[in-house]
Amino acid sequence: MVGVFFGPLRFALGAGGSEKGVRKVERPGIDAVKKFSAHASRARRGMTACLVVMACSGNAAAATLEKEEIKLGFIKLTDMAPLAIAYEKGFFEDEGLYVTLEPQANWKAILDRVITGELDGAHMLAGQPIGATIGFGTKADVITAFSMDLNGNAITVSNDVWAKMKARLPAGEDGKPLHPIKADALKPVVEEMRAAGKPFQMAMVFPVSTHNYELRYWLAAGGLHPGLYSPSDTSGQIGADVRISVTPPPQMPATLEAGTIQGYCVGEPWNQQAVAKGVGVPIVTDYDIWKNNPEKVFGVTRAWAEKNPHTHLAVVKALIRAGMWLDADGGANRPEAARILSRPEYVGADNAVISNALSGIFEYEWGDKRKVPDFNVFFRYYATYPYYSDAVWYLTQMRRWGQIPDAMPDAWYDETAKKVYRPEIYREAAAALIAEGKAKREDFPAETDGYRAATSEFIDGVEYDGHQPNAYLTRFAIGLKGDEKAGAVGAAN
Repeated sequence: MVGVFFGPLRFALGAGGSEKGVRKVERPGIDAVKKFSAHASRARRGMTACLVVMACSGNAAAATLEKEEIKLGFIKLTDMAPLAIAYEKGFFEDEGLYVTLEPQANWKAILDRVITGELDGAHMLAGQPIGATIGFGTKADVITAFSMDLNGNAITVSNDVWAKMKARLPAGEDGKPLHPIKADALKPVVEEMRAAGKPFQMAMVFPVSTHNYELRYWLAAGGLHPGLYSPSDTSGQIGADVRISVTPPPQMPATLEAGTIQGYCVGEPWNQQAVAKGVGVPIVTDYDIWKNNPEKVFGVTRAWAEKNPHTHLAVVKALIRAGMWLDADGGANRPEAARILSRPEYVGADNAVISNALSGIFEYEWGDKRKVPDFNVFFRYYATYPYYSDAVWYLTQMRRWGQIPDAMPDAWYDETAKKVYRPEIYREAAAALIAEGKAKREDFPAETDGYRAATSEFIDGVEYDGHQPNAYLTRFAIGLKGDEKAGAVGAAN
């Protein structure tokens, strides 16, 4: 197959409106050029006329794509990296895809625009496809076949709160506070403010976000009630010792500096940004709350996946390769990844700030830099595999805090996880990459029922077994379990 086109492919940034910061390929004049995406990177480097040749023995997926031109959304966070790398390294192009990457204002916009079809898919909170499927908030059938990363979040508090906490913390031989820091050290500060008639306010990014559940988990493990949801009160503040509300990630450092909140849980670079700006101190990473916890996913609607199975498979293949690149050779590619992500069309934060977390060096208070080599994991530990047990954990937290108002049997958790998480699509993508020589069989899990082994690597040591969600919930002193309801339990729980 041979085609000729004249004029460059322009790599452009939209200006203004919803197109601001959009990362896309423009195709002047001849629409047929979309057949030759594998050569777009050369065109970006300034070609004004070129001959494109695609051999019949080339990428077979490109010939069967239902949709070659797609728009994918993301939030300006470090963990959108697989999308940026799949674009910049030509992995999307290798699959015959023309991709526009478009930053979104917030997580609600991401979900809404995927549901309406304005976006073909998106970087999502792991809880979003699950929450949509069970009808917490917007009801829609959203699925995922790709987990984007492990870990990557932290909890940050204001300088004033940190000063009061630090005075109560044991120090190591170097005089620095011992980590991990538990919420036990925050409890006296919260009680002091409450005695003065002031509520303790913390922020997270969305009601079904990992950040919400991690923050609640950490607080409850330290004896602080983070509040409950109910069908009639969706604030999540019923009986709360600490009031938790939503703030968009990029606004968190400024909101903390203004004194509107006393702390927050968010992904990078917004914890390190607080240190850089001198407005707050990260005190615990989610790696310490739950070692190697699942974080973001790539989400699409079920209808879109059924209509575009080959396109969906191609996207997953490209994202797997991006994850592999990000974790290759002991992180050798991370400096380049940080430079890419620091650009305004992606995360748009200082390279040094993004590099901290990506390089495995995390800065707590100013100058207190510590090694956290697994702060961001994009492929190791089978990070990209969509395990049912990950989905079940999110469902247990939704039940624990009242977003699921009624008791459900263990079988329901399993059935719901299997509606949302689609490992069979992932396995097909992995098999194709192995056949193409782009991945090795040992890069992926062996035969699995979709559940990770039981683990107690949480900050409170409580064991989680995804096969037994209801038994898991009974192990917590704070939170709903059994037939309990938020209205009946309230602050007494």
